[in-house]
Amino acid sequence: MSIKAEDFGHVAVLMGGWAAEREISLISGAAVTAGLQRRGVNVTAIDVDRDILNVLSQGNFDRVFNIVHGRGGEDGVLQGALETLQLPYTGCGVMASAVAMDKFRTKRLWQAYGLPTPPFVMLRTEEDLEAAHELGFPLMIKPSHEGSSIGMSRVDNVDQLKVAWEEARKFDSDVMAERWVTGAEYTVGIFGDQALPMIRLKTSHEFYDFEAKYKSNDTEYLIPCGLPEDKETELQALALRAFEALGGSGWGRIDLMTDAEGFPWLIELNTVPGMTDHSLVPMAAQAVGISFDELVWQILAQTLEA
Repeated sequence: MSIKAEDFGHVAVLMGGWAAEREISLISGAAVTAGLQRRGVNVTAIDVDRDILNVLSQGNFDRVFNIVHGRGGEDGVLQGALETLQLPYTGCGVMASAVAMDKFRTKRLWQAYGLPTPPFVMLRTEEDLEAAHELGFPLMIKPSHEGSSIGMSRVDNVDQLKVAWEEARKFDSDVMAERWVTGAEYTVGIFGDQALPMIRLKTSHEFYDFEAKYKSNDTEYLIPCGLPEDKETELQALALRAFEALGGSGWGRIDLMTDAEGFPWLIELNTVPGMTDHSLVPMAAQAVGISFDELVWQILAQTLEA
């Protein structure tokens, strides 16, 4: 069936919000809005605040393109509100969004499905730091409910561990210690039931942190990713299984690593990936001939299938 711009009706592009990733979301939202407008879609861009339910209920909208990153937009809260308003929306549903935003429970589910993810422990009190020692150093310390690598740091010894834990707690009361994986970093964009080409991320930073993602000009994005075709196909299939295990739908992005022996380790699922000029899903889509404007059109078109 051929889709026309008017089939979408009046579309609200939701961006901003109140999470730590607010500024990135505003950039993503501006890009999505412009892309849809170039395709003739009737779009209203909305900077989300606590009054969003009133704004949406009074705005005569037919559907929503959600590009609010982080808590309040990516964690099931906004998705539940949109379900209540009976507004079709892009991306994952309530359950998958809530689980994927919680890195600890994401990993617990992946373990239950027999999917590989680095060993980890939750650090809620100072006493829990002892359990982190047992994972062995180095470790990655991260807030359980943040994205864009906010609050994350590598630690190589006991003294650094407490400092990193206290820093991560500024962003989230739930902090996780994860065994450090030394190896190559990859990301796999998911669109519908297909995996986009893998991207290898190479950075001069210790890991693909906030600076490397959004500010550094020396981060390399390798497409093709450099893996043999059969290995890339294998890891794409793993990413799809990881996405499905969390109940993912629509679109998203799986981050993973391979260690020195080439063994894969799943890191996290992003259910509302970035749409900036440094963002990875548009980059992967471009590699298979899908322009940015076509990508946002197709993501929005998924809301017509509900």
